[in-house]
Amino acid sequence: MQPPIFIVGAPRSGTTLLQYMLRSHPDISLPTGESHFIVPLLKHAHEYGDLSQLENIRRVLARMYQQSANFLETDLHGLKFEIDKLAETFHQEGRHTMPAIISGLFEKNAAGEGASIWGDKTPYYVLHMPLLRQHFPGCRFIHLIRDGRDCALSMFQRRHDFGVYNTFFAAKYWEIYVEIGRQTGKGLGIKIYHEIRYEDLLERPEATMRDLCAFLNVQFHDSLINFKKSGEAGKTPLLQKPLQRDNRQKWRSRMTPRQILLFERAVGPTLQDCGYPLTTDATPLPLPVRAFWHLHNRLAHQYYRLRGATR
Repeated sequence: MQPPIFIVGAPRSGTTLLQYMLRSHPDISLPTGESHFIVPLLKHAHEYGDLSQLENIRRVLARMYQQSANFLETDLHGLKFEIDKLAETFHQEGRHTMPAIISGLFEKNAAGEGASIWGDKTPYYVLHMPLLRQHFPGCRFIHLIRDGRDCALSMFQRRHDFGVYNTFFAAKYWEIYVEIGRQTGKGLGIKIYHEIRYEDLLERPEATMRDLCAFLNVQFHDSLINFKKSGEAGKTPLLQKPLQRDNRQKWRSRMTPRQILLFERAVGPTLQDCGYPLTTDATPLPLPVRAFWHLHNRLAHQYYRLRGATR
């Protein structure tokens, strides 16, 4: 089995679309959800003791299930997640480290799908690429970047999930993911890290996916563009349809001029660095204004949490 692929990026950047496109490649296995347990398990591996012990392997698998039951029950399409059976198998195979156990799960799922490469799409792993690279030598990262103003609109629709209650905070939230991803990626190098703009994926899907296949050293298949598989309609409504080339620059009509100005003044240089033009002079915000919006978001989050709206 070849080293894994990780699709990462800021929230609401279109990573689910890329996930479904890439998983349609006959050599690539990508579960249809987000794992969320890989980074926590790697960080806390010492808490599970000697992983050459069967019971400790079982504890790791039980923790996976505790955190991501829905993912393990519905998003693995080549494997049935059975803790006792998998623990025994991993023990017999000598999978006595945390990376080996995690790889074992995804590798067996990939084998069940007839694929030779496993991958995962969990956007926040963009903040932990060095950790993943350390534990999965040879792994590669695909960083999907979308215009932050469109990401903000999408985050507002799930504001309680992301704790985003104003435009300034949405801008900084997006910027942190994008800048950490890009800075880390530069250090990893072009053979390990690959950037894709969401807008290019919509406007030039074939050229974009051909470039991605070259990065992954796999053959291009038309299925990458016509990605919908029978029986896998997806959890996102847009995945029910062909590529929506107009699903971009919605901010131009859905953001107010004040929101656009605030967003561009908050993160103008990062927008420009990613190739997104500005519509204002994007004069940087003074410190008191930035402090006000941070405080506003914190108070709003506390207010909704007390009301139970964030649960």
